[in-house]
Amino acid sequence: MTKDFLGAIAKRRSIYGIGKDTDVTPERVQEIVEQALLYTPTAFNSQSARILILFGEHHIKLWDITMEILRNIVPADVFPKTEQKINSFAAGVGTVLYFEDMSVIESLQAQFTLYKDNFPVWSLQSNGMLELVIWTAFDQEGLGVSLQHYDPLIDDEVKTTWNVPASWKLIAQMPFGSKTAEPDEKRKLPVKDRLKVYK
Repeated sequence: MTKDFLGAIAKRRSIYGIGKDTDVTPERVQEIVEQALLYTPTAFNSQSARILILFGEHHIKLWDITMEILRNIVPADVFPKTEQKINSFAAGVGTVLYFEDMSVIESLQAQFTLYKDNFPVWSLQSNGMLELVIWTAFDQEGLGVSLQHYDPLIDDEVKTTWNVPASWKLIAQMPFGSKTAEPDEKRKLPVKDRLKVYK
């Protein structure tokens, strides 16, 4: 079991070439996300993570919004590269949007004032674990996945378009789809330079 788990973690990579040719159903995607939300650990059992899954036209709309916002701030001479990147995300079948419910965090800060500065940090740590759980599970299903951060640029439009509660803070966007490209080899720093063990 441990070997299979670590093997899955080792196999997970950012896949930027994604498409729509997959047998993984929206229902299966939802099932994975539900399980991840239920079982990913959170500080003080806060369960402050929130998720919005966009498929089909909703998924494309997200990247249209992102494209138009970037068009207004990215210099015209370099925009074609940005356009190509955004189109590559839109080419997938869906996007998972990760949020933190700040009302939960603020409530914990009020209840446990000694730790108030830690709760925002702990919530991001938990959200990061949730992202890794879903990312790895999607990879196990054969999906190509990457993690993007166009927040806070797109926050207001996302909240308005999909009626997202005001207390939800956007953390990351995860486009996914069938794999149309494999990742390049990634250089790893020597573990001996990153790990200390005292026995």
